[in-house]
Amino acid sequence: MRRFATVLTVLLGLFPLTFGVRFLFDGPGAGAGYGITAAAGGFFVAKGIRDIVLGLNLLALFALKQRRATGVLMAITTLVPIVDMITVLSHGGTVATALGIHGLTAVVMLFDACLLLRERRTVEAPQPVGVHS
Repeated sequence: MRRFATVLTVLLGLFPLTFGVRFLFDGPGAGAGYGITAAAGGFFVAKGIRDIVLGLNLLALFALKQRRATGVLMAITTLVPIVDMITVLSHGGTVATALGIHGLTAVVMLFDACLLLRERRTVEAPQPVGVHS
């Protein structure tokens, strides 16, 4: 299960980077994929930067082998897709998009956070001391 949590965490860290870059370079196209089609001006840049920073934060903590801290951050960050879901619903987006993209993302993130937080700490075996002559 630890390997599964590792792969899922890395993917959940990488996905916002790809979404963020798309919002920076193709805001209207990314907006349609997000679930809103209105010309939102600065929203696209703000959302792009937000997604990139969230992904980098998760990946940085995970790369530093801070699995429990990554789990806490992942749990907190679950609020982002929940608010995205509400945003889509309150701005004319479809229920299918809101629940299918943002709601499902929140569930997967919360699941991953639980996996990371439930992991038992592994104790490294002491290294044998070499025999000196």
